[in-house]
Amino acid sequence: MSRENDLMEKIVSLAKRRGFIFPTAEKYGGLGGFWDWGPLGVELKNNIKREWWKRFVQERRDVVGLDSAIVTNPEVWKKSGHIGGFADKLVECKYCHHRFKQEDIKESNQCPDCGKSVFEPARDFNLMFKTFVGPVEASTSVAYLRPETAQNIYVNFETIAQTSRLKVPFGIAQIGKAFRNEITPGNFVFRTREFEQMELEYFVNPKEDDRWFSYWVKETIKWFLDLGIKKENLREHEQAKDELAHYAKATVDVEYNWPFSTGAGDKGWAELMGVANRTDFDLKAHGLKYKDESGEFVPYVIEPSFGVERSALAFLLDAYDEVKGGRTTTTESNKEKEVVLHLHKSLAPIKVAVLPLSKKTDLAKVANDLYEAIRKNFISAYDDVASIGRRYRRQDEIGTPYCVTVDFESLNDKKVTVRDRDTMEQERVPMAELSKYLNHKLNEIL
Repeated sequence: MSRENDLMEKIVSLAKRRGFIFPTAEKYGGLGGFWDWGPLGVELKNNIKREWWKRFVQERRDVVGLDSAIVTNPEVWKKSGHIGGFADKLVECKYCHHRFKQEDIKESNQCPDCGKSVFEPARDFNLMFKTFVGPVEASTSVAYLRPETAQNIYVNFETIAQTSRLKVPFGIAQIGKAFRNEITPGNFVFRTREFEQMELEYFVNPKEDDRWFSYWVKETIKWFLDLGIKKENLREHEQAKDELAHYAKATVDVEYNWPFSTGAGDKGWAELMGVANRTDFDLKAHGLKYKDESGEFVPYVIEPSFGVERSALAFLLDAYDEVKGGRTTTTESNKEKEVVLHLHKSLAPIKVAVLPLSKKTDLAKVANDLYEAIRKNFISAYDDVASIGRRYRRQDEIGTPYCVTVDFESLNDKKVTVRDRDTMEQERVPMAELSKYLNHKLNEIL
Protein backbone atom coordinates (compact mmCIF):
# COMPACT_ATOMS: atom_id res chain seq x y z
CA MET A 1 0.00 0.00 0.00
CA SER A 2 1.08 3.60 -0.44
CA ARG A 3 2.24 5.40 2.68
CA GLU A 4 -0.37 8.17 2.50
CA ASN A 5 -0.20 11.18 4.78
CA ASP A 6 -3.21 10.16 6.85
CA LEU A 7 -1.86 6.72 7.72
CA MET A 8 -1.06 7.81 11.28
CA GLU A 9 -4.61 9.08 11.78
CA LYS A 10 -5.93 5.70 10.64
CA ILE A 11 -3.60 3.82 12.98
CA VAL A 12 -4.52 6.03 15.95
CA SER A 13 -8.21 5.54 15.19
CA LEU A 14 -7.85 1.78 14.77
CA ALA A 15 -5.75 1.51 17.93
CA LYS A 16 -8.45 3.15 20.04
CA ARG A 17 -11.45 1.58 18.31
CA ARG A 18 -10.15 -1.97 18.63
CA GLY A 19 -8.50 -1.72 22.04
CA PHE A 20 -4.81 -1.48 21.21
CA ILE A 21 -3.84 1.93 22.65
CA PHE A 22 -5.67 4.90 24.13
CA PRO A 23 -4.81 7.99 26.22
CA THR A 24 -4.36 7.33 29.91
CA ALA A 25 -7.16 8.63 32.16
CA GLU A 26 -8.98 10.03 29.14
CA LYS A 27 -12.04 10.59 31.34
CA TYR A 28 -10.02 13.32 33.06
CA GLY A 29 -8.34 14.78 30.01
CA GLY A 30 -5.40 12.37 29.81
CA LEU A 31 -1.78 13.23 30.57
CA GLY A 32 0.67 14.20 27.84
CA GLY A 33 3.18 11.53 26.94
CA PHE A 34 1.43 8.68 28.77
CA TRP A 35 -0.68 5.95 27.15
CA ASP A 36 -2.63 2.89 28.22
CA TRP A 37 -2.40 -0.34 26.26
CA GLY A 38 -5.72 -2.16 26.01
CA PRO A 39 -6.53 -5.88 25.71
CA LEU A 40 -5.08 -6.22 22.20
CA GLY A 41 -2.25 -3.76 22.80
CA VAL A 42 -0.90 -5.57 25.81
CA GLU A 43 -0.89 -8.85 23.87
CA LEU A 44 1.00 -7.17 21.02
CA LYS A 45 3.56 -5.76 23.43
CA ASN A 46 3.93 -9.09 25.22
CA ASN A 47 4.49 -10.85 21.89
CA ILE A 48 7.14 -8.32 20.85
CA LYS A 49 8.97 -8.74 24.15
CA ARG A 50 8.64 -12.51 23.96
CA GLU A 51 10.12 -12.61 20.45
CA TRP A 52 12.95 -10.28 21.47
CA TRP A 53 13.79 -12.38 24.52
CA LYS A 54 13.59 -15.59 22.53
CA ARG A 55 16.01 -14.32 19.85
CA PHE A 56 18.51 -12.46 21.99
CA VAL A 57 18.48 -14.45 25.24
CA GLN A 58 16.83 -17.86 25.00
CA GLU A 59 18.48 -18.91 21.75
CA ARG A 60 21.95 -17.71 22.75
CA ARG A 61 24.53 -19.26 25.07
CA ASP A 62 26.31 -15.97 25.70
CA VAL A 63 23.44 -13.82 27.04
CA VAL A 64 21.59 -13.91 30.38
CA GLY A 65 18.75 -11.81 31.74
CA LEU A 66 18.18 -9.29 34.50
CA ASP A 67 15.18 -7.56 36.06
CA SER A 68 16.43 -4.63 38.12
CA ALA A 69 14.71 -2.00 40.25
CA ILE A 70 13.11 1.05 38.67
CA VAL A 71 14.26 3.23 41.59
CA THR A 72 17.85 2.73 42.68
CA ASN A 73 20.54 4.48 44.68
CA PRO A 74 20.95 7.99 43.19
CA GLU A 75 24.71 7.53 43.30
CA VAL A 76 24.27 5.36 40.18
CA TRP A 77 23.01 8.40 38.25
CA LYS A 78 25.73 10.65 39.61
CA LYS A 79 28.48 8.27 38.49
CA SER A 80 26.87 7.72 35.08
CA GLY A 81 26.60 11.47 34.45
CA HIS A 82 22.81 11.54 34.24
CA ILE A 83 22.25 13.97 37.11
CA GLY A 84 24.75 16.45 35.75
CA GLY A 85 24.35 15.98 32.03
CA PHE A 86 21.19 14.11 31.02
CA ALA A 87 19.50 17.11 29.46
CA ASP A 88 17.92 18.49 26.30
CA LYS A 89 18.17 22.06 25.08
CA LEU A 90 14.85 23.76 25.79
CA VAL A 91 13.65 26.94 24.08
CA GLU A 92 10.57 28.99 24.96
CA CYS A 93 8.57 31.07 22.50
CA LYS A 94 8.35 34.68 23.73
CA TYR A 95 4.83 35.07 22.30
CA CYS A 96 2.87 31.92 23.26
CA HIS A 97 5.34 30.75 25.96
CA HIS A 98 5.22 27.16 24.69
CA ARG A 99 8.40 25.18 25.08
CA PHE A 100 10.16 22.94 22.60
CA LYS A 101 13.35 20.99 22.06
CA GLN A 102 15.85 23.20 20.30
CA GLU A 103 16.40 20.51 17.67
CA ASP A 104 12.69 20.55 16.78
CA ILE A 105 12.75 24.21 15.68
CA LYS A 106 16.34 24.36 14.44
CA GLU A 107 15.57 24.18 10.72
CA SER A 108 12.50 26.45 10.53
CA ASN A 109 13.35 28.75 13.46
CA GLN A 110 9.60 29.15 13.89
CA CYS A 111 7.34 28.28 16.78
CA PRO A 112 5.31 25.20 15.74
CA ASP A 113 2.26 26.60 17.58
CA CYS A 114 2.10 30.32 16.80
CA GLY A 115 4.54 30.71 13.91
CA LYS A 116 6.63 33.44 15.54
CA SER A 117 10.42 33.38 15.44
CA VAL A 118 11.45 34.94 18.73
CA PHE A 119 12.65 32.61 21.46
CA GLU A 120 14.20 32.84 24.89
CA PRO A 121 17.85 31.68 25.03
CA ALA A 122 18.18 27.89 25.06
CA ARG A 123 18.70 26.27 28.44
CA ASP A 124 19.36 22.76 29.67
CA PHE A 125 16.39 20.74 30.89
CA ASN A 126 17.12 17.56 32.84
CA LEU A 127 14.90 14.72 31.65
CA MET A 128 14.85 12.62 34.81
CA PHE A 129 11.74 12.31 36.97
CA LYS A 130 12.55 13.10 40.60
CA THR A 131 10.91 11.33 43.53
CA PHE A 132 11.54 10.75 47.24
CA VAL A 133 12.23 7.53 49.14
CA GLY A 134 10.80 7.30 52.63
CA PRO A 135 8.31 9.41 54.60
CA VAL A 136 10.19 12.73 54.45
CA GLU A 137 10.60 14.83 51.33
CA ALA A 138 14.12 16.08 51.93
CA SER A 139 17.30 16.43 49.91
CA THR A 140 18.68 13.32 51.58
CA SER A 141 15.75 11.21 50.35
CA VAL A 142 15.82 12.30 46.70
CA ALA A 143 15.78 9.49 44.14
CA TYR A 144 14.94 9.19 40.44
CA LEU A 145 12.85 7.04 38.17
CA ARG A 146 15.38 5.39 35.91
CA PRO A 147 15.76 7.08 32.49
CA GLU A 148 17.22 3.88 31.02
CA THR A 149 17.64 0.25 32.00
CA ALA A 150 21.32 0.05 31.06
CA GLN A 151 22.94 1.47 34.20
CA ASN A 152 21.58 -1.26 36.47
CA ILE A 153 23.08 -3.80 34.10
CA TYR A 154 26.47 -2.16 34.52
CA VAL A 155 26.39 -2.00 38.32
CA ASN A 156 25.43 -5.70 38.36
CA PHE A 157 28.13 -6.63 35.84
CA GLU A 158 30.64 -8.22 38.23
CA THR A 159 28.02 -10.10 40.24
CA ILE A 160 26.38 -11.58 37.14
CA ALA A 161 29.72 -12.49 35.56
CA GLN A 162 30.67 -14.39 38.72
CA THR A 163 27.36 -16.10 39.44
CA SER A 164 26.75 -17.09 35.82
CA ARG A 165 30.42 -18.00 35.20
CA LEU A 166 30.35 -16.06 31.95
CA LYS A 167 33.45 -15.11 30.02
CA VAL A 168 33.88 -12.14 27.69
CA PRO A 169 32.29 -11.79 25.20
CA PHE A 170 28.90 -12.09 26.88
CA GLY A 171 25.72 -10.07 27.24
CA ILE A 172 23.19 -9.09 29.88
CA ALA A 173 19.66 -8.37 28.67
CA GLN A 174 16.81 -6.55 30.33
CA ILE A 175 13.26 -5.55 29.47
CA GLY A 176 11.76 -2.89 31.69
CA LYS A 177 10.14 0.48 32.19
CA ALA A 178 12.05 3.73 31.84
CA PHE A 179 10.92 7.32 32.29
CA ARG A 180 12.00 10.56 30.64
CA ASN A 181 10.36 13.93 31.18
CA GLU A 182 10.35 14.70 27.46
CA ILE A 183 9.87 18.35 26.55
CA THR A 184 7.77 17.57 23.48
CA PRO A 185 6.28 14.07 23.49
CA GLY A 186 4.30 13.37 20.38
CA ASN A 187 3.46 11.43 17.23
CA PHE A 188 1.31 9.01 19.19
CA VAL A 189 3.61 6.52 20.98
CA PHE A 190 6.72 7.50 18.98
CA ARG A 191 7.99 9.70 21.81
CA THR A 192 6.50 9.20 25.27
CA ARG A 193 7.43 9.94 28.87
CA GLU A 194 6.91 6.38 30.09
CA PHE A 195 8.12 3.53 27.92
CA GLU A 196 9.62 0.06 27.95
CA GLN A 197 13.10 -0.70 26.78
CA MET A 198 14.55 -3.96 25.50
CA GLU A 199 18.26 -3.48 26.03
CA LEU A 200 21.26 -5.71 25.63
CA GLU A 201 24.67 -4.75 26.97
CA TYR A 202 27.24 -6.95 25.26
CA PHE A 203 30.68 -6.90 26.89
CA VAL A 204 33.65 -7.47 24.59
CA ASN A 205 37.42 -7.32 24.56
CA PRO A 206 38.40 -3.78 23.45
CA LYS A 207 40.46 -5.35 20.65
CA GLU A 208 37.31 -6.88 19.13
CA ASP A 209 34.82 -4.03 19.52
CA ASP A 210 34.53 -3.12 15.82
CA ARG A 211 33.72 -6.69 14.81
CA TRP A 212 31.05 -7.08 17.45
CA PHE A 213 29.58 -3.66 16.69
CA SER A 214 29.04 -4.62 13.04
CA TYR A 215 27.65 -7.99 14.11
CA TRP A 216 24.97 -6.47 16.35
CA VAL A 217 23.87 -3.94 13.76
CA LYS A 218 23.18 -6.80 11.35
CA GLU A 219 21.46 -8.94 14.00
CA THR A 220 19.06 -6.21 15.08
CA ILE A 221 18.02 -5.37 11.54
CA LYS A 222 17.49 -9.05 10.81
CA TRP A 223 15.15 -9.32 13.81
CA PHE A 224 12.86 -6.64 12.40
CA LEU A 225 12.94 -8.13 8.91
CA ASP A 226 12.19 -11.62 10.22
CA LEU A 227 9.11 -10.23 11.98
CA GLY A 228 7.71 -8.64 8.86
CA ILE A 229 9.06 -5.10 8.60
CA LYS A 230 9.52 -4.28 4.92
CA LYS A 231 13.14 -3.89 3.90
CA GLU A 232 12.44 -0.65 2.02
CA ASN A 233 11.21 0.95 5.25
CA LEU A 234 14.50 0.37 7.11
CA ARG A 235 17.90 1.95 6.68
CA GLU A 236 21.12 2.44 8.62
CA HIS A 237 22.27 5.88 9.70
CA GLU A 238 25.80 6.04 11.02
CA GLN A 239 26.05 9.02 13.32
CA ALA A 240 28.65 11.63 12.46
CA LYS A 241 31.20 12.64 15.08
CA ASP A 242 29.23 15.74 16.06
CA GLU A 243 26.11 13.59 16.60
CA LEU A 244 27.72 11.01 18.87
CA ALA A 245 27.08 10.90 22.59
CA HIS A 246 30.17 11.81 24.59
CA TYR A 247 30.70 8.18 25.63
CA ALA A 248 30.27 6.61 22.17
CA LYS A 249 32.95 5.56 19.73
CA ALA A 250 30.30 4.77 17.10
CA THR A 251 26.51 4.61 16.85
CA VAL A 252 24.24 3.33 14.11
CA ASP A 253 20.60 4.31 14.21
CA VAL A 254 18.34 1.79 12.53
CA GLU A 255 15.85 4.20 11.00
CA TYR A 256 12.26 3.55 9.91
CA ASN A 257 10.34 5.53 7.30
CA TRP A 258 7.61 6.95 9.54
CA PRO A 259 4.53 8.52 7.92
CA PHE A 260 5.11 11.83 9.71
CA SER A 261 7.79 14.47 9.99
CA THR A 262 10.09 14.01 12.97
CA GLY A 263 11.56 17.51 12.82
CA ALA A 264 15.05 16.54 11.70
CA GLY A 265 16.79 15.00 8.72
CA ASP A 266 14.90 13.46 5.81
CA LYS A 267 11.16 13.74 6.26
CA GLY A 268 9.83 10.53 7.75
CA TRP A 269 13.15 8.82 8.42
CA ALA A 270 13.96 8.66 12.13
CA GLU A 271 15.34 6.27 14.71
CA LEU A 272 13.55 3.00 15.35
CA MET A 273 16.36 1.64 17.52
CA GLY A 274 20.06 2.18 17.94
CA VAL A 275 23.30 0.25 18.35
CA ALA A 276 26.09 2.05 20.19
CA ASN A 277 29.69 1.26 20.96
CA ARG A 278 29.81 2.77 24.44
CA THR A 279 33.50 1.86 24.89
CA ASP A 280 34.50 1.36 28.54
CA PHE A 281 32.88 4.60 29.72
CA ASP A 282 30.15 3.09 31.88
CA LEU A 283 32.15 0.34 33.57
CA LYS A 284 34.95 2.80 34.35
CA ALA A 285 32.42 5.29 35.74
CA HIS A 286 31.29 2.65 38.22
CA GLY A 287 34.82 1.41 38.92
CA LEU A 288 34.23 -2.08 37.48
CA LYS A 289 36.75 -4.44 35.91
CA TYR A 290 36.95 -7.93 34.46
CA LYS A 291 39.61 -10.56 34.91
CA ASP A 292 40.28 -13.73 32.98
CA GLU A 293 43.30 -15.84 32.02
CA SER A 294 44.60 -13.03 29.79
CA GLY A 295 44.69 -10.57 32.66
CA GLU A 296 42.59 -7.72 34.05
CA PHE A 297 40.90 -5.16 31.80
CA VAL A 298 37.76 -3.06 31.40
CA PRO A 299 35.54 -4.45 28.63
CA TYR A 300 33.97 -2.32 25.94
CA VAL A 301 30.17 -2.39 25.70
CA ILE A 302 28.13 -2.80 22.52
CA GLU A 303 24.54 -1.77 23.20
CA PRO A 304 21.59 -2.64 20.95
CA SER A 305 18.69 -0.65 22.47
CA PHE A 306 15.07 -1.14 21.41
CA GLY A 307 11.89 0.62 22.52
CA VAL A 308 8.85 -1.62 22.86
CA GLU A 309 6.33 1.11 22.05
CA ARG A 310 8.22 2.44 19.05
CA SER A 311 8.70 -1.10 17.74
CA ALA A 312 4.99 -1.80 18.18
CA LEU A 313 4.10 1.35 16.25
CA ALA A 314 6.39 0.32 13.39
CA PHE A 315 4.88 -3.17 13.27
CA LEU A 316 1.34 -1.72 13.19
CA LEU A 317 2.20 0.77 10.46
CA ASP A 318 3.94 -1.82 8.32
CA ALA A 319 1.12 -4.34 8.72
CA TYR A 320 -1.71 -1.93 7.87
CA ASP A 321 -3.42 -2.56 4.55
CA GLU A 322 -6.64 -1.46 2.90
CA VAL A 323 -8.41 -3.67 0.39
CA LYS A 324 -10.77 -1.89 -1.97
CA GLY A 325 -14.04 -3.59 -2.82
CA GLY A 326 -13.98 -5.94 0.12
CA ARG A 327 -12.62 -9.41 0.84
CA THR A 328 -15.90 -11.11 1.68
CA THR A 329 -18.98 -11.86 -0.38
CA THR A 330 -21.35 -9.94 1.87
CA THR A 331 -23.10 -6.96 0.31
CA GLU A 332 -22.20 -4.51 3.06
CA SER A 333 -18.46 -5.21 2.88
CA ASN A 334 -18.22 -4.64 -0.87
CA LYS A 335 -19.33 -1.03 -0.53
CA GLU A 336 -16.23 0.13 1.31
CA LYS A 337 -12.56 -0.54 1.94
CA GLU A 338 -11.65 -3.34 4.29
CA VAL A 339 -8.76 -2.99 6.69
CA VAL A 340 -6.35 -5.87 7.21
CA LEU A 341 -3.46 -5.97 9.66
CA HIS A 342 -0.90 -8.35 8.16
CA LEU A 343 0.94 -8.75 11.46
CA HIS A 344 3.49 -11.50 11.64
CA LYS A 345 1.75 -14.51 13.15
CA SER A 346 4.01 -14.52 16.19
CA LEU A 347 3.06 -10.90 16.94
CA ALA A 348 -0.69 -11.08 16.30
CA PRO A 349 -2.58 -10.41 19.57
CA ILE A 350 -5.26 -12.99 18.78
CA LYS A 351 -4.06 -16.13 17.04
CA VAL A 352 -7.38 -17.87 16.36
CA ALA A 353 -11.01 -16.79 16.33
CA VAL A 354 -13.84 -19.31 16.62
CA LEU A 355 -16.98 -18.25 14.76
CA PRO A 356 -20.17 -20.33 14.95
CA LEU A 357 -22.27 -19.72 11.85
CA SER A 358 -25.33 -19.51 14.05
CA LYS A 359 -26.16 -19.10 17.72
CA LYS A 360 -28.23 -22.26 17.42
CA THR A 361 -27.70 -24.36 20.54
CA ASP A 362 -26.00 -27.35 18.90
CA LEU A 363 -23.59 -25.18 16.88
CA ALA A 364 -22.83 -22.96 19.85
CA LYS A 365 -21.98 -25.97 22.03
CA VAL A 366 -19.58 -27.41 19.44
CA ALA A 367 -17.98 -24.00 18.89
CA ASN A 368 -17.59 -23.36 22.61
CA ASP A 369 -15.98 -26.75 23.14
CA LEU A 370 -13.49 -26.03 20.35
CA TYR A 371 -12.79 -22.59 21.76
CA GLU A 372 -12.08 -23.95 25.23
CA ALA A 373 -9.65 -26.48 23.75
CA ILE A 374 -7.85 -23.94 21.52
CA ARG A 375 -7.46 -21.20 24.12
CA LYS A 376 -5.31 -23.50 26.29
CA ASN A 377 -2.55 -23.16 23.69
CA PHE A 378 -3.20 -19.81 22.02
CA ILE A 379 -4.73 -16.43 22.84
CA SER A 380 -8.08 -16.87 21.09
CA ALA A 381 -11.40 -15.13 20.55
CA TYR A 382 -15.01 -16.27 20.35
CA ASP A 383 -17.38 -14.16 18.23
CA ASP A 384 -21.00 -14.96 17.43
CA VAL A 385 -22.32 -11.42 16.86
CA ALA A 386 -23.43 -10.15 13.40
CA SER A 387 -23.01 -11.79 9.98
CA ILE A 388 -20.05 -14.08 9.30
CA GLY A 389 -18.70 -11.50 6.85
CA ARG A 390 -18.64 -8.77 9.47
CA ARG A 391 -16.97 -11.11 11.93
CA TYR A 392 -14.25 -11.96 9.39
CA ARG A 393 -13.69 -8.25 8.88
CA ARG A 394 -13.33 -7.61 12.59
CA GLN A 395 -10.68 -10.31 12.88
CA ASP A 396 -8.84 -9.08 9.77
CA GLU A 397 -8.74 -5.59 11.24
CA ILE A 398 -6.97 -6.75 14.41
CA GLY A 399 -4.62 -9.12 12.57
CA THR A 400 -5.99 -12.54 13.59
CA PRO A 401 -4.21 -15.10 11.36
CA TYR A 402 -6.89 -17.84 11.42
CA CYS A 403 -10.67 -17.95 11.75
CA VAL A 404 -12.40 -21.25 12.51
CA THR A 405 -16.01 -21.38 11.31
CA VAL A 406 -18.37 -23.94 12.75
CA ASP A 407 -21.24 -24.40 10.26
CA PHE A 408 -24.26 -26.67 9.99
CA GLU A 409 -22.26 -29.30 8.08
CA SER A 410 -19.92 -29.50 11.07
CA LEU A 411 -22.60 -31.36 12.98
CA ASN A 412 -22.56 -34.10 10.35
CA ASP A 413 -19.02 -34.35 9.00
CA LYS A 414 -17.27 -33.28 12.24
CA LYS A 415 -15.17 -30.77 10.31
CA VAL A 416 -14.72 -27.00 10.50
CA THR A 417 -13.58 -24.38 7.98
CA VAL A 418 -10.27 -22.68 8.70
CA ARG A 419 -9.74 -19.36 6.90
CA ASP A 420 -6.27 -17.88 6.39
CA ARG A 421 -6.09 -14.10 6.89
CA ASP A 422 -3.46 -13.44 4.23
CA THR A 423 -4.25 -15.92 1.45
CA MET A 424 -8.05 -15.98 2.03
CA GLU A 425 -7.88 -19.72 1.42
CA GLN A 426 -10.33 -21.91 3.32
CA GLU A 427 -9.69 -25.48 4.33
CA ARG A 428 -11.94 -28.10 5.87
CA VAL A 429 -10.22 -29.64 8.87
CA PRO A 430 -11.49 -32.49 11.07
CA MET A 431 -12.32 -31.18 14.53
CA ALA A 432 -10.30 -33.97 16.10
CA GLU A 433 -7.20 -32.68 14.26
CA LEU A 434 -7.82 -28.93 14.67
CA SER A 435 -5.43 -28.33 17.57
CA LYS A 436 -2.64 -30.20 15.79
CA TYR A 437 -3.37 -28.30 12.56
CA LEU A 438 -3.24 -24.89 14.28
CA ASN A 439 -0.14 -25.82 16.24
CA HIS A 440 1.61 -26.61 13.00
CA LYS A 441 0.42 -23.45 11.24
CA LEU A 442 1.32 -21.12 14.09
CA ASN A 443 4.42 -22.76 15.51
CA GLU A 444 6.20 -23.29 12.22
CA ILE A 445 7.07 -19.58 12.23
CA LEU A 446 7.37 -18.93 15.96
